[in-house]
Amino acid sequence: MSTAAVNRASLAKSIADVALLRGSFTLRSGKTSRYYLDKYLFSTRPELLRQLAPLFSDALARLEQSANAKADRLAGAELGGIPLVTATSLHTGLPCIFVRNQKKDYGTAKQLEGVLNAGDKIVLVEDVATTGGQALEAVKSLRDAGGRVLGVIATIDRLEGARENVERDGLLFEALFTKRDLGVDE
Repeated sequence: MSTAAVNRASLAKSIADVALLRGSFTLRSGKTSRYYLDKYLFSTRPELLRQLAPLFSDALARLEQSANAKADRLAGAELGGIPLVTATSLHTGLPCIFVRNQKKDYGTAKQLEGVLNAGDKIVLVEDVATTGGQALEAVKSLRDAGGRVLGVIATIDRLEGARENVERDGLLFEALFTKRDLGVDE
């Protein structure tokens, strides 16, 4: 599917229809919120992933242009980023890395799954960004393994500091949508 075939407003509405929950929620950051964007309710839907992939590809091209560098690999953090980075990898042809929250304690005892060579330029694909904490933890793991992270592309930016925190770490930040695109105006 090409980017031209993706109607951003329609896709934002579809994501909101399936993933926007109202109520009282505690976020990963510890903050409480009157709404929650349940990433699993949109990242497990092939019809939505199919439309997100070309948008990630376009965001990747913008990020690479800003960085004046081409990505060698994509990365996604466990668990929500895995289907998103996989869809983006399939669309772009770039190999991907899965970043575990912590090293597994069996088998190969890896925290990163996939191939990462020292100096590889990486772009992290993220689901919902609030403060950017999860993304920055994944970035640290990638850097510790020798990767050169160019930036982060979030599916949805809640507009609660993620961009600022990611950019403060010297990275570029792109978001496909903000909470406002999904009809959240709090």
